[in-house]
This record gives sequence, structure tokens and C-alpha cells, in this order.
Amino acid sequence: MLIQHRANTRGRDFFVGDIHGQYRLLQEALQGVAFSTSEDRLFCVGDLIDRGADSLACLKLALMPWFHAVCGNHEDLAWNALRDGEDSHAWELWMINGGDWVIDSGVNETRRELQAAFRDLPLAREVAVGSKGIGMVHADPPYDWSRIEKADRDALIWGRSRIQQGDETPVVGIDAVVVGHTIVERPLTLGNVHYLDTGAFTTGRLTLVDARELLE
Repeated sequence: MLIQHRANTRGRDFFVGDIHGQYRLLQEALQGVAFSTSEDRLFCVGDLIDRGADSLACLKLALMPWFHAVCGNHEDLAWNALRDGEDSHAWELWMINGGDWVIDSGVNETRRELQAAFRDLPLAREVAVGSKGIGMVHADPPYDWSRIEKADRDALIWGRSRIQQGDETPVVGIDAVVVGHTIVERPLTLGNVHYLDTGAFTTGRLTLVDARELLE
């Protein structure tokens, strides 16, 4: 449900929006900040896969020691589809939502990689940055971070109520929260919740932010 990370005393921490199979865009963004895989850490709000041809390569990132993501709704769609099989409604729903890359990548290999990735795709992460903390979920966080482990799973993965209402109520018990899921024209902040999904698969814009900037 929740994985907590101690402060990075060796390098920097970055947060990135929904990748959606845009492996090249991610590599370009990391090169732009001289990202070091031996010292820096990258935290992703989920939706590594779907709609992009390099989805399998992006899914494999979940196994890298410097990469830390949460489960997005597209990982959830893929899990249900691969569990229920190609004749299921879950499979049809996945295909409608961009899962057709699996045809070229191979169902069996994708299933193996997804099973491996899911061991390190919690619903939430909490990252210490100096003396402060940043929380991360894919969609809607609870209003009290201390209740994160009792929060509604569907809201964490699928929810949009906060952004649809323009709700600027801060999440208490944490200094900042980073989410994705809903495409915004540019990074948006409501209260202390930062929306980073700038639609990489349609706009070609993948947002990468230094954790320290989120706490300024």
C-alpha cells in the first residue's frame, strides 16, 4: 500500500508525470538534468504503459534501483486483462485504452514483466526531502495523509474529484503530494497537490520536476 523512502543523501530526487510508453521522451528529460542513476532517484506517478510503442521498455523501468513508481490505472487495466485473458471484457477495455502494444511486445513476456513490476508498484509512496515529506499517488489523495493506508483504492488510482472541483484544500500531514492521471496543459498546483501529467503521448511534453522545487 505505502512505501516510505528516507532522504537521498547522495544525490537529487525528481518526480515525473505519466510516461505512457514514451521512453525516448523520458531519456531526453533525464539527460537534460544530467541524471545520475548511481546517485539520483526518479519517482513516477504511474501509467508507465499504454498508448506508446515503447511501453514494455517503460514497464521494465520499475525494476531499476533508481526508479520508483506507483500503480496507475493503466497498470491496473493491464493486470486485469492479462489475468482474465484475451476473450474477456477486461481485455477489450485494455485494448480500447491503448493496450494494443502488447500484440507486438508479446503477451507472455508482458505478463512476466508486469508480474515482476507489480512487486514494486504500491498505491502510494512517501519521500523524505530534507526535513520535509512529499507523498505520491496516481490520482486522488485523501485529505489526511495519515489515513493513506486506509484510503479508497479506486480513488487513489482512478479518482478525479479534487481537480474536477478545483479543490484547493491542502492534504494535511504531508508537505506536498504529487499526482498524475488527469492531463493538464502545464503543471498545476491545487493546495499542496501537484499535477504533473502533461500528456506525453499526445503533446510530446513530459514533465520532470526537481523535488526541491515542489517544496519552495
